[in-house]
Amino acid sequence: MPVNEQLTLFGGAAPSSAPGGNEPPPPRAPARRGGAVKTPPAVPITRPASLPPGGRWLEIDTPGQTIGFVMRTSRRKTIGLTINDGGLMVTAPAWVPRKQVAEVVQAKAPWILNKLAALHQRQRHLATADASWRDGGSFPYLGAYVRLAIRPAIGSVHFSGAARKPEEGDVLALPLQADCAADRVRERVYAWLQQQAVPLFEERLAHFCGLAGAALKGWRLASPSGRWGSCSSDGRIMLNWRLIHFAPDVVDYVVAHEVAHLRHMNHGPDFWREVERLHPDFGRARQALKPHHPGSLPLL
Repeated sequence: MPVNEQLTLFGGAAPSSAPGGNEPPPPRAPARRGGAVKTPPAVPITRPASLPPGGRWLEIDTPGQTIGFVMRTSRRKTIGLTINDGGLMVTAPAWVPRKQVAEVVQAKAPWILNKLAALHQRQRHLATADASWRDGGSFPYLGAYVRLAIRPAIGSVHFSGAARKPEEGDVLALPLQADCAADRVRERVYAWLQQQAVPLFEERLAHFCGLAGAALKGWRLASPSGRWGSCSSDGRIMLNWRLIHFAPDVVDYVVAHEVAHLRHMNHGPDFWREVERLHPDFGRARQALKPHHPGSLPLL
């Protein structure tokens, strides 16, 4: 039975000429030291506190380690493997026996463990994100890490660098008390980032709409946890404000992607040709954004 690996970032596969692909590089061979094989550490896999409707938790032994996952049945005709922030989910037709599911998981174990290891690394960093919301901490802004300074005596927020071209080590000073909570620091930083996002995104939308010869009915800033942008059939675009964490080239890719939808409301070949026309080097930016999920930021 064919297996569907759901990896595409924006709901459609980029043309084969685009840089990068869906398959991860093959795992490196275990390092040998003194004739012994060094076993890679096991990837932490934990059962979710609650399962989705119709889901059940299964565990399958593989040569590397035991892999636990959520199993769901559906009307689909293939077995699908999806890695999301909750871990591995396997979806299969109701008539497929558990033995066949186990065989697929075992065959795809290197790919699964590769993706789960990357997910764990991302979540491990996310778990310590609050430690950065303090004096001397840092956060990503347009691809550079900006340092935070808590300055009770200043009257307003002050950024030491160029707002559109930040550099490593630039400082964002906040008029807060030295003992304020991390949540308060984060709120002020988020408010400032959204203030920067509005004019930048508006400018890039105008730029790409001009290149596309497309009319934009309107746009809005939002913070959905599952997507970077969207375009409605009536010509309205939504952009996730958290894109402001990424380098300008990545911002341009998402904006160009949504503007291309003003001409092609699908992910077919004509759509991807339009994306490439608007943003010729989109493949590099797409690969840079691919490992990140909107709900996992701030993180680069």
